[in-house]
Amino acid sequence: MKSNKPLVAILVALILVAMCACVSSVALFGWTLRDEIAQVINDPQSLLETTSPTTQEPEVQTPIGSSVDLGRLFQPVWEVNDILHQDFYDQPVNDSLYAQGAHDGLKASLDALEVDLADLTAATDAPSAAQLADEANTPDELYDAMLPFWETWRQVQYSGVELDTSYEQLMRDALHGAVAAMGDQHTGFMDPVQLRQADLELQGNYEGIGAWVDTGGEYVIIIAPMEGSPAEAAGLRPGDQVLAIDGEDMSKIDSSLAVNRILGPAGSPVTLTIGREGEEPFDVTIIRSRIIVPSVESEMLDGNIAYVQLFTFGADSGRDMRLALEELLAQNPTGLIVDLRNNGGGYLDTAVEITSEFLSDGIVLLEDYNDGSRYTFEVQDGGVATTIPMVVLVNGGSASASEILAGALQDYGRAALVGETTFGKGSVQITRMLSDDQGALRVTIARWLTPDGRQIHGLGLEPDYAVPLTQEDVDAQRDPQLDEAIRLLGGN
Repeated sequence: MKSNKPLVAILVALILVAMCACVSSVALFGWTLRDEIAQVINDPQSLLETTSPTTQEPEVQTPIGSSVDLGRLFQPVWEVNDILHQDFYDQPVNDSLYAQGAHDGLKASLDALEVDLADLTAATDAPSAAQLADEANTPDELYDAMLPFWETWRQVQYSGVELDTSYEQLMRDALHGAVAAMGDQHTGFMDPVQLRQADLELQGNYEGIGAWVDTGGEYVIIIAPMEGSPAEAAGLRPGDQVLAIDGEDMSKIDSSLAVNRILGPAGSPVTLTIGREGEEPFDVTIIRSRIIVPSVESEMLDGNIAYVQLFTFGADSGRDMRLALEELLAQNPTGLIVDLRNNGGGYLDTAVEITSEFLSDGIVLLEDYNDGSRYTFEVQDGGVATTIPMVVLVNGGSASASEILAGALQDYGRAALVGETTFGKGSVQITRMLSDDQGALRVTIARWLTPDGRQIHGLGLEPDYAVPLTQEDVDAQRDPQLDEAIRLLGGN
């Protein structure tokens, strides 16, 4: 029998790379190619099977003051703008905001170099801002809005002052700023260096610290440590921010790439500088290990209630869930608890498959695109647990595919949700490669909606019965959320 200890057993190593998007037939973290578009997935093994180590020579950087082809240099900036107009979910794209973001990114790059623009005066014979805009092939729709940017660029290029950077880096910092100005935390530019780093650092690494993470913000955020993992042993908590890794500030590093620096061989140390609400930043050194994560665990609780905890929506999770349900239902339970706490998601196909175990018909989810079109995912026939009374446990670590399952069951009144508001990850990204090996743009193209058309992204799902689980509960080995689920199903 299961004791009422906190069931916050929590999932998957930092071999899982980032809180991104479920996509049909693939999972959430990493990259793989399909139809010439790199779909965002969550399984590094898929990356290993579809990519090979890059052998590209290091890029030659152009020093400030040297001759530079602005048309070629700024092609990625215009190409990214075109992709946003074509694919970005939030339309229409604001070109003025994009241009202002580029200007802000350029100025932030100069600020990081401790360069005062007031100290940079362009030579009297320097081209005008308009001439530079023409030289860079600035598109008509961005031309006027980009003129302040070109005035600042003019000061940098023609001041005669040597700066410890390159034109390529300034352009990419500007591009990071332009994309960030779109206001979507899951849409971001990745430069060639970052792409190569992601490729090399994921090759052959299956070890980590054992934690779910979110990479949508400025820093990597711990969603939850895995039970028995190095992260849990080190005392990491949900909401912790990784401010630095091995002493290197992560504020300038794309969070999805910062995760890769936490990965590493089992037995090797990594030192994280943690930001925690109400405390001063502190360092913690964690010894990485190989993380083995079960897909499903199940058993009968006191009161003849079946309990199944789903850890992830992996390739075999649908099969494992079916086997667990068949074994539990053979014991004639009076109710069923499905625990999705701190389940960060996985394969969309698996989410549809598992949801279909509990619904006899209907819709699992809607995929909503920026052109107003919607794709419908229907319930599959043959579910084995479509009538048994059930409760679903959720919390702030229940994300993506977990929210698809929980949202569908809630909409149909099939199960009550108990616990805390879910994470709110309901967007779909693709990764579009830029021409001439200039990097890539990860862009949000769609949003998931529950069968009733409810928005998941940024909101999460509100539980039918809000029950917090405090640190004091955890320390005392209490689980009031599980207790409430048992009560609702008529147990003791």
